Amino acid sequence: MTSVTEITSTHNGPQTGIEYASRDEITALQTERAKNTLRHAYFNVPHYRKAFDEKGVHPDDFRELSDLAKFPFTDKETLREEYPFGMFAVPKHQIVRIHASSGTTGRPTVVGYTRRDIENWSDLVARSLRAGGVRAGDKVQVTFGYGLFTGGLGAHYGVEKLGATVIPTSGGQTERQLQIMQDFQPDAIMGTPSYMLTILDRLRAEGRDPRDTSLRVGVFGAEPWTEGMRRDLEDGLGIDATDIYGLSEVMGPGVAQESVETKDGLTIWEDHFYPEIVDPVTGEPLPDGEYGELVISSLTKEAFPVIRYRTHDLTRILPGTAFSMRRLEKIGARNDDMIILRGVNCFPSQFEEIIVEDKNLRPRYQCVLSKKGRMDHLTLVVEHAPGRTADEIDASRLQLRKLIKDRIGVSVDVDIREQVDCGEGKAKRLLDNRPQA
Repeated sequence: MTSVTEITSTHNGPQTGIEYASRDEITALQTERAKNTLRHAYFNVPHYRKAFDEKGVHPDDFRELSDLAKFPFTDKETLREEYPFGMFAVPKHQIVRIHASSGTTGRPTVVGYTRRDIENWSDLVARSLRAGGVRAGDKVQVTFGYGLFTGGLGAHYGVEKLGATVIPTSGGQTERQLQIMQDFQPDAIMGTPSYMLTILDRLRAEGRDPRDTSLRVGVFGAEPWTEGMRRDLEDGLGIDATDIYGLSEVMGPGVAQESVETKDGLTIWEDHFYPEIVDPVTGEPLPDGEYGELVISSLTKEAFPVIRYRTHDLTRILPGTAFSMRRLEKIGARNDDMIILRGVNCFPSQFEEIIVEDKNLRPRYQCVLSKKGRMDHLTLVVEHAPGRTADEIDASRLQLRKLIKDRIGVSVDVDIREQVDCGEGKAKRLLDNRPQA
């Protein structure tokens, strides 16, 4: 792949590096890198050559960033069809690591990395952690799962690159996590926000004040989460909580990161990724500021370039604040999690926004779809806060049903329980129990 001039950040002192460059400088770098990536994909990945030819486009047709819209999308189904190594763009001996999705809904998606890819990934996670409030010399407890999932190792290498100390606890084993947290005194923690709620609850159940831990900041991701959940985590643990974004198919964690100073959306690292927002139905590009589906093209990946990858995440692109690079509004929903009830489109995150308003309820919940006769039916299963009376729980049930009807326009059943098992990794918010056709 043709190399380009690197612009890097020292991460020391104010306004140094590409994160603070002018829009003209960022655009010029993206244009050069996109041109190289299109050629790299076309000449080294048979799928891309075929897809470009079928659409009647060639890398030479790309002259400016808006020309990317001429090129075909890539989606998860494409990656599954090319399982396992069909999308790799370099010889196998140049691959130094392989990651893969769980494959629970079909064949897993498999991604590869060259040594240069791993270095770039580590740099971006380090950049993200610094933006999120982690500093060199900090101790960081990583509760993302290790293994084929990109979260654990992606975070691990980034922590080391920053100059911080990794405590690689991986996921689960909550009692062990708490013991290590008490003994090792970490300054920061990384993981899914839903698992951090589990840690918060366990601390309270053991009669400990969660605000008395050594934690200063938390960097959480791998699933959508709301401002209400951020308030729960920040107030409960006495920390600053920021959002990190990434997808295995694009790189892993570190594609975008929220700034601890502003907490106003995720800065996407535009020197390595080009974001677009498209209409989820038509696929037509939308201007900055309009809501739609996030599409990402990689600009520097060697082993596994991705062209216009449809993430299914719903958001919008906003101007930069903490950095000159643009922001993604906090991602609260995915279009493949959309629930259609009697003609009304709704998302799990909309229910969560209402749940967190009630002090008797916890943002641990599941949307359970079933059939009542010929109609789709939704039961919202929600966990109540510890020590609530039967009267308080009953009042919350009635109030939640009413607010959902008033604000979202659908009628649902509400089942409030002492405990809702959403898993210890990524929370599973949607359970489809409808009979398969």
